[in-house]
Amino acid sequence: MERSNKSQYLLKSILIIQTIALIIYTYFAVKNEGWTLFNVITTNVLSLNWNGQFNLDFSCYLLLSGIWIMWRNKFSFSSIVIAMIAMIIGIMFFAPYLLYVLMVEKGSLKHMFLGKQGNY
Repeated sequence: MERSNKSQYLLKSILIIQTIALIIYTYFAVKNEGWTLFNVITTNVLSLNWNGQFNLDFSCYLLLSGIWIMWRNKFSFSSIVIAMIAMIIGIMFFAPYLLYVLMVEKGSLKHMFLGKQGNY
């Protein structure tokens, strides 16, 4: 197996594992605490402690991933919808989206990252 195939396999494996792990974890979180995610995040951020710092930092990553999704698709309506879902659901949506994009771009990481912005 050549290097790029190994890299793709590793990336795809990580994305699948992350998706499954987060779906399972989310199931138990909802079962134990209900749908209180946004209330918990807001309370943590306003408390100015390490939990809040982590939640604010993570929220910035989610925002950045959403902006990237919109950018790579030239801010089309569908990319805005996809980005909003990814920013709310996180890796449970973002990882399968990346797997889909990898498939559409036939494994090209360059095309995956640049999307419609690339000159290819």
